[in-house]
Amino acid sequence: MNIAFIGIGNVGFALANNLEKLGHQVLIAHDGGESASVSKAVKTNPNLIVQPVTTAIAQSDVVFLATPFKAAESILADLDLSGKILVDCTNPVGPGMTHGLNSEQSGSEFIQKLIPDASVVKAFTIYGFENFIDSTYPDYSSLKPAMLIAGDDLASKTIVGDLITQLGWEPVDTGGLSQALHLEHMTLLWIKMARVQGQGPDFVWGRMTR
Repeated sequence: MNIAFIGIGNVGFALANNLEKLGHQVLIAHDGGESASVSKAVKTNPNLIVQPVTTAIAQSDVVFLATPFKAAESILADLDLSGKILVDCTNPVGPGMTHGLNSEQSGSEFIQKLIPDASVVKAFTIYGFENFIDSTYPDYSSLKPAMLIAGDDLASKTIVGDLITQLGWEPVDTGGLSQALHLEHMTLLWIKMARVQGQGPDFVWGRMTR
């Protein structure tokens, strides 16, 4: 599968690097100019391909948005994402670790309104990048860490869910895109526990069923 990344920082690179190692063609969407994150990514994994943003998107089946949320509107404003699946890895974070949109709507719903002809799927947001580098928790036998997702299009969620499985997670469909608000609150919870309280990043959520 051809997969484009808009944003190749800690989260973007961790996912892009592992997807490339799984055999996908991964494109870094970048319009030139100096970028420390792009240079670092390509130096670490030379198989990542840097292309102009519009070219990378046109050639890709799935596009990952892994930028700061505040940058999303300006980045997406002039892009044609018609018919594409956009995996929203962003989180709107406000002062004091509050929700950046005052919990009135999710960041994913905001993004979907910017690109109505694309299918937005919220994923890869409820943990820190360390868990995207390495998703394994070997002491838990067959229990895989859960990756909660949300989106309005079932076919798109199925495709993203397959990528999630390949990356070592159990995809958990929480429902429509409005559920992304709760996932964004889960992100804030994880950050407060891991970063603010000092519990560290080596924990995830798991789903146990019977």
